[in-house]
Amino acid sequence: MHTVSGGEVAGILVAVFWAILVSFLAVALARLAQTLRATTKLVADVTDQAVPLLADASTAVRSAQTQIERVDAIASDVQEVTSNASALSTTVASTFGGPLVKVAAFGYGVRRAVSGRKEDAPAKTRRDVIVGRTVPGARRDKRTRGKKD
Repeated sequence: MHTVSGGEVAGILVAVFWAILVSFLAVALARLAQTLRATTKLVADVTDQAVPLLADASTAVRSAQTQIERVDAIASDVQEVTSNASALSTTVASTFGGPLVKVAAFGYGVRRAVSGRKEDAPAKTRRDVIVGRTVPGARRDKRTRGKKD
């Protein structure tokens, strides 16, 4: 019989250790390969779903751009109408404002003249309302009260 030396036992132990190590590495590589296949499938599925979503998003962005252009056109039209209304208001105020003020002043003068000619009428006291209370109106000067024109 052959006796086994210490070097041979050490060689057998190293060989067994390497066999176990290679087995563990093979199992780990098999699981890693399985995980990579699942990841590749997942990425492919996401890509298949993302392409239509990106197309829909692109369509939505184009539609939003069209709507923004429409709103911009409407806003510029509103600005033009506002400036035209302002110009029209200024024109009407300058055209009719002066003559209406003159007519109102003339009417006021006629009323004052007619009310000043009435000698039998009792003097009316005019009162203005200011912040919830009444204040007597302006009184005529005493010197002009008794004089006749």
